[in-house]
Amino acid sequence: MILPIYTYGQPILRKVTEPVPADYPNLKQLIEDMFETMEKADGVGLAAPQVGHSIRMLVINGDSIKKNYPECEGFIRVMINPELLEESKEKVSLEEGCLSFPGIHEKVIRTKQITIKYYDGDFREHIEALDGFAARIALHELEHLEGHVFIDTISPIRRQLNKGKLNSVIRGKAEAKYKIKPVR
Repeated sequence: MILPIYTYGQPILRKVTEPVPADYPNLKQLIEDMFETMEKADGVGLAAPQVGHSIRMLVINGDSIKKNYPECEGFIRVMINPELLEESKEKVSLEEGCLSFPGIHEKVIRTKQITIKYYDGDFREHIEALDGFAARIALHELEHLEGHVFIDTISPIRRQLNKGKLNSVIRGKAEAKYKIKPVR
């Protein structure tokens, strides 16, 4: 089932999420719905708060961008209770967007390499090193779990330049080609 994506201004996007217990109700269905929602919206990552669940879970499918970012080929993951273990010192600035911010794209500086620990949909533990855009996707989604959004990481000047677009999103006037749940 395709879920509505909560847009900027929704309080859930600013909440620190709760750990997911192994007996979380209907977890497999939520995972399936999140993948379907993300793919319908042409996204590469989606965090649970973006669909109204304040839990530490995200889904990623980087296959659609593998032509430009070969490190994303086969990068399809469910990450439950993810924990950032290590970050490289090297940083890279690249343009990002966010499904909760329809029509807004900005350059964001992020760590080039990370090591992350998480549980998959069957609650098996993984520790994985990610590089390049794969690391960027994971970091972007991890921010959502901490109550942060990508515009928090851009310069104040760029945020000010986007103020009109941000206000449109908050007022529910943003347009998206996917199902959204704006602030009302």
